[in-house]
Amino acid sequence: MWWRTPWLRQRWLLLGLTLLDAALLLGFYNLLFWHRFGRWAGFTPSVWALVMLWVGASYLLGRYSKPEQGQRDSQRWRLMATVLVALLVLASVVVILSWGLKIDDPRTFRSFILPLLAATTGVSALAQLWASRRQRRRHQWLLVGDGDEIRILQQELLHDLEAQGLELFYCDGASLHLQHQRIEAGLDGIAVSEAAPLDDGLLQELLAIRGKGTTVCSLVVWAEQHLQRVPPELFSSRWLVQAEGFELQPGRWGWRLKRLGDLAVASLLLVLSAPLLTLAAVAIKISDGGRVLYSQRRTGMYGEPLEIWKLRSMEVRAETQGAQWAQRNDPRITRIGAWLRKLRLDELPQLVSVLKGDMSLIGPRPERPELEGELEEAIPHYRVRHWVRPGLSGWAQVCYPYGASIEDSRMKLSYDLYYLRNANLMLDVLILIKTLRLVALGQGAVPRDLPQRN
Repeated sequence: MWWRTPWLRQRWLLLGLTLLDAALLLGFYNLLFWHRFGRWAGFTPSVWALVMLWVGASYLLGRYSKPEQGQRDSQRWRLMATVLVALLVLASVVVILSWGLKIDDPRTFRSFILPLLAATTGVSALAQLWASRRQRRRHQWLLVGDGDEIRILQQELLHDLEAQGLELFYCDGASLHLQHQRIEAGLDGIAVSEAAPLDDGLLQELLAIRGKGTTVCSLVVWAEQHLQRVPPELFSSRWLVQAEGFELQPGRWGWRLKRLGDLAVASLLLVLSAPLLTLAAVAIKISDGGRVLYSQRRTGMYGEPLEIWKLRSMEVRAETQGAQWAQRNDPRITRIGAWLRKLRLDELPQLVSVLKGDMSLIGPRPERPELEGELEEAIPHYRVRHWVRPGLSGWAQVCYPYGASIEDSRMKLSYDLYYLRNANLMLDVLILIKTLRLVALGQGAVPRDLPQRN
C-alpha cells in the first residue's frame, strides 16, 4: 500500500502537523467570523490564502521537517519559528492588504487577525513541542550481518545524521544466540542481512522473537525506513534481480503518468523562468564576454550518451585539462556563476531536455562518462541508476549536498537506489517541493567535506 512506503511512514507525524495547522486556521477563522458577523465563512479564498501562506512559511522555516540531530535548542527554535511564521502572516495581511492595496476589510483589523493568529500560534506551538519530544525518542535496533557489512555500517552510520536518533547494536549471525539478554530487555527491532549465516536453529529463534511482537526485517528494509537510502553493499545482484519495487519501467502506467507530469511541469517552469534566464544570460555575457551556454556529454538512460545544456557558471577555460570534480570554493566558478549555482538557475536550460524526453524532472542526476568508469569500478551496482531517465533533480539532490568525489557519488547512489525501488507520483511531488525549498533557501549547491571511508 502506498501509505506504507518508507518515506511516507517517516513523515506521518510531520504531515499531521501540517494538517493540524490548516485545521486550526480554518476553525478559528470561522469561529471568529461567526462571532463577528453572525454567520460561518466556510471555505473562502481568504481562508485558503491564509492557510497557504502559513503552511508555506512554516515549511521554508523547517517546522514540518525532522529536527536536526544533536541540535540542543531544536525545541526552542521550533517555538521561535512558529512565532516568526505568525509575524510573517500578520505583516503580509496588514502591509500588503491594508497599507499597500488600501483594502478596507474588517478582517484585517486587530480585533480579527490578531486573535486568529494568536490562537493558531498557541495551539500549533504546543503541537510542535509534543512532536519534537516524540521524535527525540531513541529507537533500539540490533543489526545482524557478516563481518564486512558490520564494519561498513559502523563506519558509515557514525556520520549519518538520520542514524543519530537510533541506539544501534551489532553482531554477526553466529553470535546472535548470545544476544538473549539484550533482546529480552526490549528492542524496537532486529534487522538481518541476507548474507548473515543463519542455521535452522537461529531461524527458529528469530521466528519466536517475531512472534512475541519484536519487529524482524532485512537490513535493506531497515535502511530504507530509517536512513531513507540503501547503501549498495547491503544487497547482492541476486537480491536485485528478485526484489520488489523498481516499478518505474517503460510501458507501465506509472511511467506514462510521470512522462505526462514532466511535459506539463517542464513547460510551465520554462515559461515562468524565461525572464530569469534572459537576465542570467545578459549578466554572463556582460561579466566576461564569453558564451552564455555550454554543453556537456552525460550518461542517460540505459547508459546511452546524452547532451545537456547549462548556463555557464565557470570560466571559459575551466576544463582545458579535462573533466574535474567540483570542489568547495572552486576558483574556476565566476562571481555570476556562484549565484547561478546557489539558486540552481544554471540547470534551467535542461528543461528543454525534459521536453525532448532525454531527461525527467525527477531522477538520478546524469554523470559525465569521463568519471563513470572510475565510479563503476569503485561502487557496487553503480549502473542500476541508469534504469530510469536521469533527472533535473532527485532524491539524492534534496537529501545530500553537491557531489564532488567518489565517496559523494557512492552516497548519492544509495539515495538513487532508494528512489528507484520506491518511486511513485507522491514521492516525485515531495522531491519537487523539497527542491523548491532548497532553491528558495539557496542550499545544497556547494560540496561539503566529509570523512572518507577506509
